[in-house]
Amino acid sequence: MVNKFRQKYEYYQSLIEDYLNSLPLKGNLLAESMAYSLMGGGKRFRPVLALACVELVGGQPKEFVREASALELIHTYSLIHDDLPAMDNDDFRRGKPSNHKKFGEAAAILAGDALLTYSFELLAQPLDISPAKQLRVIRETAQAAGWQGMVEGQVLDTLGNGQHKTLQEIENVHKKKTGALLIASARLGAILGGGTEFEIEKITKYAEYLGLAFQIQDDILDVVGESETIGKPAGSDQKLAKSTYPSLLGLDGAREHLAKTINQAKEQMEYFGTKAEFLLALADYAAERNY
Repeated sequence: MVNKFRQKYEYYQSLIEDYLNSLPLKGNLLAESMAYSLMGGGKRFRPVLALACVELVGGQPKEFVREASALELIHTYSLIHDDLPAMDNDDFRRGKPSNHKKFGEAAAILAGDALLTYSFELLAQPLDISPAKQLRVIRETAQAAGWQGMVEGQVLDTLGNGQHKTLQEIENVHKKKTGALLIASARLGAILGGGTEFEIEKITKYAEYLGLAFQIQDDILDVVGESETIGKPAGSDQKLAKSTYPSLLGLDGAREHLAKTINQAKEQMEYFGTKAEFLLALADYAAERNY
């Protein structure tokens, strides 16, 4: 099962990498800065999730690699800005100097801006689906990335440093900061793949729990992970006095909450039967990863 999951993940990943490598990001400082972070490694978790959801509802993943890849551009933009001195002020990302350390703060800000807008250029390219369905994907992705989604989550996270938060408040932050784009990724795949509204809702609930699990594990890794493995300084949450799952629940409590959340995600996949094997394994991967 593990090998089967890994092979499928690597297959989706290879489709994404090939497409990202085809983008014309070279020739000037801005393009080099964009490519530096975009091609700097990473799990490609969001586009992989999107392609898996395309396939789950009966679609062909190869037909929507561009759209899935657009999600990675949005994610990369968020990481560049997240590392900036005014935000989390991290010097390293994925084991390399952060974008602003390599190219300077102004270039990093502009590279993030460019990646975000480029993602919607990709999403708006002609597609062999109904215009209404394509517009729905563009609108939902914009909402997830924007002021009531990922950006709002970043605001709550960054401006809330040093404030004690309840479990509900922490989850509200991460439903937006981490969860919103993960949910959008799953829904993009389900919509483009031709899923029914019932299937899209099941996939949405799965992604909600998956997003929380992903963040719980991130918080745990910030405490127990090695900087070289996770690709950024360990202990940065404590340095910024952030309220996290381990700080509120303790390490054992955070791990218990993680296990509960993963089980809740998996329950949403029961409707799909054996077709959901990859997404069930993806939930385990989100909880067990070490970077």
